[in-house]
Amino acid sequence: MTEESKSDLTRKRILDAGRSLLLRHGFSGVGLSRILAESGVPKGSFYYYFASKEAFGTALLEEYVAGYLDRFDALITAPGPAGGKLMQFWDAWLAEAGQAGIAGECLVVKLGAEVADLSAPMREILDRGVDAVVDRIARLLRDGAEDGSVARVDDPEATARMLYAKWLGAAVLAKLAQSDAALHMAREETSAQLAPTGAS
Repeated sequence: MTEESKSDLTRKRILDAGRSLLLRHGFSGVGLSRILAESGVPKGSFYYYFASKEAFGTALLEEYVAGYLDRFDALITAPGPAGGKLMQFWDAWLAEAGQAGIAGECLVVKLGAEVADLSAPMREILDRGVDAVVDRIARLLRDGAEDGSVARVDDPEATARMLYAKWLGAAVLAKLAQSDAALHMAREETSAQLAPTGAS
């Protein structure tokens, strides 16, 4: 194994350990010593990769957003009507068969309000990520209107933003209640809202 690949693996180990901790405890609730212990990396090595805890958080969110958008793009470019792809996206928010859904693994849900007050760079990454997700939802709304799988809306961008806001709010309520009920309600409402005219 080359030094470069070992370096990449170490950096990934720190980010993976940190992401797991942040999902459970938030950004402020996780100290650097906890990240180091979880990743098995000495303090000096951490600072080789990240100048500060904020720099670590920035890198973690950049990686998270990029991976999220890659998965969404794969869904968009898969064969099938746009309406079905939208419903697959919403369904992925729900936990099924013992697997956590998007809502349970979402760093926007977990960290959005917290980092907005703590770190401008971290807030900006999440904000750009949300904009990119909304753009993709709007694209599917437009494509769905064209292929007849989604009801036509006057303003796909505004509708996409409100749909995302609905699901984000439902995810927060689901965390508070420790129940997926709000997410299932969002799924039913979204399905009814986007059903093409004449669909049963």
